[in-house]
Amino acid sequence: MDLDLIWKAALIVVGGTLLLRIAGRKSISQMTLAQTVIMVGIGSLLIQPVVGKNVWTTLLIGAMLVFTLVVMEYAQLKSDAIEKFITGKSKIIIENGELKEDNLRKLRFTVDQLEMKLRQESVSKISDVKWATLEPNGQVGYELKEEAQLVTKKEFHSLQEDIRHIKQMLHSFVETPDNQKMFSSNNQDIFAEVAHKGHKDTPPKYLQ
Repeated sequence: MDLDLIWKAALIVVGGTLLLRIAGRKSISQMTLAQTVIMVGIGSLLIQPVVGKNVWTTLLIGAMLVFTLVVMEYAQLKSDAIEKFITGKSKIIIENGELKEDNLRKLRFTVDQLEMKLRQESVSKISDVKWATLEPNGQVGYELKEEAQLVTKKEFHSLQEDIRHIKQMLHSFVETPDNQKMFSSNNQDIFAEVAHKGHKDTPPKYLQ
């Protein structure tokens, strides 16, 4: 058994892990085009030296690829023009429930693909979507129309408080009308009525 294969394989795993760790933590679906190219290139590059003699050269090339990616990402932070050139910008594909066919055609994004993305987000009707964009990483961002949005916990609790307040107001209005308040305020001691065999103040006839 060739011991060189063992230490080369171990070195490739450790070195490759470090390189990819430096390159970033994004999943495949979140990667930009440049990141995807670098990751595929590193994957193809790292497996070659296992049976060859150039393991250090391969790791050096991989490090250069990752360094180039990091430089590109920092450049995107400094310049919107560079970011637009490398990563691209979001494109509107639905506006007020209507498909933007021109943008879909330019992006080579079919309606079936769009519907699949929306179904995965539990959106059943395109007409319910106020805005939808195709992001540079291939994901679809969207905002539902107000009437199609779900009620949030904050809105639900606010509605509960409003209903409770209205119920309290109605209960107070029904139990203590003005004429009842006037009579009860002048007759605080209902036991005194028994001792004096009558009301201190004569109540209205409809309450006698």
